[in-house]
Parts: sequence; C-alpha cells; structure tokens
Amino acid sequence: MTLRFGTRGSRLAVAQSSHVADALRARGLEVELVTIRTSGDRLVDIALADFGGKALFVKEIEEALLDRRVDAGVHSLKDMPAVLPEGLCLAAFPAREDPRDVLLTRAGGGLDDLPRGARVATSSLRRRALLLARRPDLSVEPIRGNVDTRLRKLDEGLYDAMVMARAGLDRLGLKPEHCHVLSVQELLPAVGQGILGVEVRAADQRVLDAVGSLDDGAARAEALAERAFLRRLGAGCHTPVAGLARLAGAAVEMDGLVSSLDGRTVIRGRAAGPANRPESVGESLAGDLLSKGARAILDEGARS
Repeated sequence: MTLRFGTRGSRLAVAQSSHVADALRARGLEVELVTIRTSGDRLVDIALADFGGKALFVKEIEEALLDRRVDAGVHSLKDMPAVLPEGLCLAAFPAREDPRDVLLTRAGGGLDDLPRGARVATSSLRRRALLLARRPDLSVEPIRGNVDTRLRKLDEGLYDAMVMARAGLDRLGLKPEHCHVLSVQELLPAVGQGILGVEVRAADQRVLDAVGSLDDGAARAEALAERAFLRRLGAGCHTPVAGLARLAGAAVEMDGLVSSLDGRTVIRGRAAGPANRPESVGESLAGDLLSKGARAILDEGARS
C-alpha cells in the first residue's frame, strides 16, 4: 500500500518527514510526501503567539488528514497543541533526538561569555524568559524564518547570538562553527523538543498498524508525560512553559517550570513515577507547579 504523508515544505520539515518515510520504506511500504503550506509558513512577519502559536504549523495538515487527502502527518512534537482534534491521534513517536538547546555565536563561548547587552535572537517565549532569568542584561529579540535564513542573519552580524534546538540542526546535518550546547539546567527544553509525532486518523487501523512499527518506548513514555503536564497546566501560547521527562529504568523522571514573560518569576518542580503511568507523572508535576503559584502566571499570560 502507498501512504501519503503530509509535510510542511521547509527543509527541516521535509527532512523530518523523509526520515520517517525512509524507515517505513525499509519495512517494504511505499510512502509519498505531500507538501502542505501551513498558516505558520504564510505568516512569516508576525509573532506566532498573536495568531494561535505553534499550532499554526499543524492546522492545515490536520485538516488534510480529516479530509482524507493524506494518511499521516509528521510533526515536531513541540509544535503540537496538548489536545488534538477529534478523530486524530498520535500513532508513533520515533526515537528521540537530543532535546537540548544550543547557543550559536560568531565568536564562540557560552551564555556567560556574551558581552553585556548582547543581541540574542529567538522565536521562543520560553527561551526569551529563561535567557532573561539568567542574564537580564541581554537584549533578546524575535526572529522568524527557516533555519538557513536564521543562520545567515547571524553570520551577517544582525545578532550577537542565537538560540535554537539542537535536534533541528542535527536532522539537517548542520554543524555551525560556534555551537555551544546549553544544559537543561541553563535552559530547560520545550515540551516535546527532540521528538517527532506521527499523527493519523484514530479509526484508520491500516495506517495505525503500519506507522505503529516506528514507535519507540522511551520516546512514547517521555512524550506522554510531557503532554499530560502541558494539558494539566492548560497553558496557552502566551506563557513560557518548559518540561523534560526522562525514562530511567522502570521510572519516568520529569522537570518542569512556568515563567513570567520577563523571566523575573520562575516556578520550578520535579516529579517521578512508574514508567507504565507516564501521564500521571506529568499531571503530578503540573499540580505541584500550580500549588506553588503558577496559576497566576498562566492567567496573566492568557490576558496578554
């Protein structure tokens, strides 16, 4: 049978979809990539948070799934809302890539080596808040565009530094000269960072069976814990939220935080629980943060 995979047209999106498609082809299946232009691709000059957040990168692909124009969609899990449209599900989570962020500079070094007032580019409210929490003197500025465009802007001197996901660079085979990996203690990753989610119609058993062969147990446990954390918080696109789960033997351990936009208030927590109940770990962690005052930050974000 031939499976039609909906994908955005960016080089990174195609690379991610091709990675999944090639794994299925190796199992004897035929896969066709169908390019779909999303709202996030069209709205290149605006802040995503003002028009629905990262969900704009998946909306049209989900519509194509529901209309049966494609059989599956491959997404960066960090771009996916905590709640999926009725009739759709995440059938597979391939093995996770490195979830950490990287600091790209023209001169080398880490966060402490940046000069006072350095211009740092990022499209992420989470990264902005955590950078300011660590270095309130920095000038953190928004940036849009694909990976190649962003790297070119850094090379041209428009910024002193840039923060990106290491997984994206790795999937594109890019190795920038001055690339400093940021520890999860410095910048806790976004929920789902480094994980791909393969979305299909929940009632399409043929596709569920085919795609399910790609599922990685560790990635699934971590993904379910992190998405349950996000869902329990009820966080919107205007609030910096971070969460990283790790499978450790028979347990799932997870760190999470909620931050104010300016990074002055950061509420952190940690939870652990059995690996066969990963969602309970994420929900417990979210409950802990809410009990510490995260609700006030989330409500403020919703009003902004």
